Amino acid sequence: MGIFTRSVVSRKPNESMRLFVTAFVGVVFGFLIGLCFPKLSLTKFSLSASILTAIDFKYTEYTKLGPSSSTRVSHPVGNNGSSANVTLKKIWVPSNPRGAERLPPGIVRAESDLYLRRLWGKPSEDLTSKPKYLVTFTVGYDQRKNIDAAVKKFSGNFTILLFHYDGRTTEWDEFEWSKKAIHVSVRRQTKWWYAKRFLHPDIVATYDYIFIWDEDLGVEHFNAEEYIKLVRKHGLEISQPGLEPNKGLTWQMTKRRGDHEVHKETEEKSGWCNHPHVPPCAAFVEIMAPVFSRDAWRCVWHMIQNDLVHGWGLDFALRKCVEPAHEKIGVVDSQWIVHQSVPSLGNQSLDGKAPWKGVRERCKKEWSIFQTRFSRAEKAYLKEINSTSH
Repeated sequence: MGIFTRSVVSRKPNESMRLFVTAFVGVVFGFLIGLCFPKLSLTKFSLSASILTAIDFKYTEYTKLGPSSSTRVSHPVGNNGSSANVTLKKIWVPSNPRGAERLPPGIVRAESDLYLRRLWGKPSEDLTSKPKYLVTFTVGYDQRKNIDAAVKKFSGNFTILLFHYDGRTTEWDEFEWSKKAIHVSVRRQTKWWYAKRFLHPDIVATYDYIFIWDEDLGVEHFNAEEYIKLVRKHGLEISQPGLEPNKGLTWQMTKRRGDHEVHKETEEKSGWCNHPHVPPCAAFVEIMAPVFSRDAWRCVWHMIQNDLVHGWGLDFALRKCVEPAHEKIGVVDSQWIVHQSVPSLGNQSLDGKAPWKGVRERCKKEWSIFQTRFSRAEKAYLKEINSTSH
């Protein structure tokens, strides 16, 4: 019992000393932290300001401001209430594409392309070649042999783009060229539906010429590179290959002439043409196998109507996109094709009628609607011009 008492008494000085040392260390540590805190705060702010780019700073400060040329803003610095006045010019470039006015012009890329790129390496080394032309086919798998033959008529200077109306895409990999082609699949649509939505002029601006072709074309007597040479030689902005005289002909203008390289006008039935330089006697190609220059396509794309999917009536209006149309629209006779008239799209009607009947009726309705719209648009524009000129 006496031993226990002595042990307790002997510990008291040690515990007191330990408490004293702990308190002293705590006070010193707190004092040091207090001295360092302002410095740490200033360092943190300076680091944030150095990381914040000019573009980020302007975005956070000006999102609610109008396009004024410059604004002075104040930012608090540290804990002492001082501030730094910074004057920054806001970017506003009216000549940029709509919606991109807040971007510096050097970063704006208004046009794109269809070139396929790698997922690795340097972007500048992605492309070993840049095709100069684009060919599109609207296809179903049943016509694969015909498309295979057609694609082989187009050299490596062409990007191949297939629009699949039957939803079957992977099966095309039986052809080696298909693995490098671009495939777009939406069921039960026409080539003009695809063209309006996937061939915007700013997307295909890298191509000198755009071929927008059907799937049922015989190409035994056609060579795409030779065709391009003739189009350039004769100054054609909108063209098509001549059609085999005895198959699938509707218009005399598109009939192949054996003694010509190119022709730009023809004679039609009495009363069909009110002038020798207007369709279908001139300035006319059909919509089954048209070829457009870059500039012509930019105009034609804007003329395609979103809801008129068959394109009927376009052939008579193409002349609005080039001037003089009777000189810049023509048929290439020495590179010719055969229209096989396979009614593949006609088999997709769901209205209970014979498939080809439903499609044919829709085509005729669209032609009438397009003519009415175009006529009204021209009249409205001319009326507006006349009213403002007085």
